[in-house]
Amino acid sequence: MTADPKTEYVWMMPNGKTVSLPANQYIDHALTWINNKINDQTIFPTKSGMAFPPSFLKEIKGIYIQMFRIIAHIFHNHFDKLVHLSLEAHWNSYFAHFISFVIEFDLIDRHELEPLGMLIDNLEAQGKIIPFNKDTH
Repeated sequence: MTADPKTEYVWMMPNGKTVSLPANQYIDHALTWINNKINDQTIFPTKSGMAFPPSFLKEIKGIYIQMFRIIAHIFHNHFDKLVHLSLEAHWNSYFAHFISFVIEFDLIDRHELEPLGMLIDNLEAQGKIIPFNKDTH
């Protein structure tokens, strides 16, 4: 799956081998993987008194990276369809909230955000997202 022309995302199979997948298959794998993580009681405990695991932040970061990759693919490859459906304002608002949450809790490294770097910079310049701390990102 690609985002911009310079960025291809490959999927890591259970055996550790990476494979290049078309977007529909990559997205299906990613959403299934995210769903399995969210439904895993050892990662997201729902019973009173159960603690979150020490790996919780790592798990959340992995989920957010996969979500970002899907968003980047949609922006670069299907934004015209969002415009055609008059959904671009909603999509941009969703992305501004998503990326502000990512920035606030340092969930994705800045280099991973590069496929949408110009959009993020523009949203930051317009005051629509919280600013990156330039010293740490």
